[in-house]
Amino acid sequence: MKHFTTTVTAALLTLGTAQPAQALDWMDNTVGYRFGTRFAEPYNPQDIRKHIVNLTHASGHAYGSNYMNLDILKSDRKDDSATEAYLLYRHTWDIGKLSGKEFKGAGMRGLGLTAGFDWNHKNDKGYASRKQMLVAGPTLMVDVPGFLNISLLALWESNNPIGVPKRYRYDTHAMLNAAWGIPLGSGWSFEGYVNYIGSKGRNEFGGPTAPETNLDMQLMYDLSTAAGLKPGKLKAGIEYQYWRNKFGNPSNVPGSLAQTPMIRAEYHF
Repeated sequence: MKHFTTTVTAALLTLGTAQPAQALDWMDNTVGYRFGTRFAEPYNPQDIRKHIVNLTHASGHAYGSNYMNLDILKSDRKDDSATEAYLLYRHTWDIGKLSGKEFKGAGMRGLGLTAGFDWNHKNDKGYASRKQMLVAGPTLMVDVPGFLNISLLALWESNNPIGVPKRYRYDTHAMLNAAWGIPLGSGWSFEGYVNYIGSKGRNEFGGPTAPETNLDMQLMYDLSTAAGLKPGKLKAGIEYQYWRNKFGNPSNVPGSLAQTPMIRAEYHF
């Protein structure tokens, strides 16, 4: 676990500092922290306290954009005092820039093709997730202040938790995703994402899965000027996550519904 975290962190920071080699037009790296006391985990009826540190890289080049996020999550004893690493990467190719044809107008800023992966590792004693997932599909870039991207992605997901002798592959399923960052003025911004994920067939133990709804949104305030920094460097605010049928577990499973308020702070560099 320690080796993986060190390796991924180094890779993330290397990507973030590789501007000349990548010919990046823009880049934003973030280290952040969030905390909440009402996290939920399937088959666990208790509210769980978690500290989360994230490293994020976002950048754009002549033909598209990159997004990478690594969360390190630390649970309290109600979740075996577990540590989890969750890594997400997405690359979006701008079809208009690649083809020389503009896909603009009628509220569109552009059209893209997105591909990437998710990877996680958790060391709890009950399930111990080892998720791997590839994603691919089209992305609509909506013409709004800031950004709003809407993607329809195919998901190829597998896992190899405790009690499963070999990696189990779920049915290929779909996800409708929207991600946004909207400036509200006077230093405020509204940011977040929402995923609607279709059922992925039977789980690795033979039980049914259910469609998921995962909404994560933040209201952030720019504290940079008060801290003597350039605008956009230091932000803090509140975050809320609503996750129904978490990880595809049906609603009759304890802990399958998360309604989690959090505090959040982040430094951009």
